[in-house]
Amino acid sequence: MQTLLEILIPIVVLVGIGGAFFVRTTRRRPVPPPTPMPPSRPTLVKRAAPTAQAPAAPAPTEPETAESVLEPDLTETPEPAAGRLVRLRARLARSESTLGRGLLALLSRDTLDDETWQEVEDLLLTADVGVSASNELVDSLKTKAKVLGTRSAADARALLREGLLELVDPDLDRSLATQRPPGEGPAIVLVVGVNGTGKTTTCGKIARLLVAEGRTVVLGAADTFRAAAADQLETWGRRVGAQTVRGPEGGDPASVAFDAVKTGIDLGVDTVLVDTAGRLHTKAGLMDELGKVKRVIEKQTPVDEVLLVLDATTGQNGLVQARVFAEVVDITGVVLTKLDGTAKGGIVISVQRELGVPVKLVGLGEGADDLAPFEPEAFVDALLGS
Repeated sequence: MQTLLEILIPIVVLVGIGGAFFVRTTRRRPVPPPTPMPPSRPTLVKRAAPTAQAPAAPAPTEPETAESVLEPDLTETPEPAAGRLVRLRARLARSESTLGRGLLALLSRDTLDDETWQEVEDLLLTADVGVSASNELVDSLKTKAKVLGTRSAADARALLREGLLELVDPDLDRSLATQRPPGEGPAIVLVVGVNGTGKTTTCGKIARLLVAEGRTVVLGAADTFRAAAADQLETWGRRVGAQTVRGPEGGDPASVAFDAVKTGIDLGVDTVLVDTAGRLHTKAGLMDELGKVKRVIEKQTPVDEVLLVLDATTGQNGLVQARVFAEVVDITGVVLTKLDGTAKGGIVISVQRELGVPVKLVGLGEGADDLAPFEPEAFVDALLGS
């Protein structure tokens, strides 16, 4: 019996120890979960980030191509003179035909008595043709009407066209001296006029006209009394790729004009356009300064062209301005602006007879290319509505 107990007791102890070991092992099995595995997933995301940025590598080239596309937009291609003339003729015909219609109506009457001829003369004076030119035209029409007769509106139109052409004088030289022979340097064009005539704008439009003809241009902003004038001229120049020379506000205009001419000579351009300060023709000091600007320029090279800008709507007052400017600088040509805004086209005739110089350019609108060479025949035809 005792021997049996000695055998059973060790067996029970061994079974107890084995059961305890079994229970511990079964409790530890869920403890080691696969926790190290999740970190491998974020590593995949981190590696993907560089591959997503890889297509952005050529991005630096995109701004360069964008800039190269925008650069040509800084300059414009002006409309050629030949192309704009057709459009300007039509506009002139619409705005200026009042004079022509009135004259045709009077000359188409069955009887051309003294009263009718007086009405013709009054109409011419109203259109700013001028006293002497009006008398000359009426006398000429009277003589031709007696000899040839005016049996129809076509006859009256033919007489009028011939008479008006004689007054406008198509034989005058209206070419612009904007280019010298090779090796003689740039042509110098001085632009003068009173305040409010559109002088600075006209200077910019002349630059466009020259660029359209294949010329190279330097602009001189010698209107130093008005900062906006220099800014305005610089904007015009930038639009056509022309360099603008300017000075400090309130500086010496003659100095700016001198520097502009020097720059034009150094760059070898075809034309230097100098915009002067708008000045009242009644101010002697300002007019003397204009003469100084011209003299300072001529220390380097002669001035080839002096263009007087006149507002066509000012009528006879424009003639008074023209006389004073002609005494200070030798006017070589006239630019008439705002010709489409008035029915007084006769200013073309009167200013030419007053100054003895031709109208060379006319402005017929506010557009950048609404400036064109003056053509006598086209002008007369527009007056007559033909």
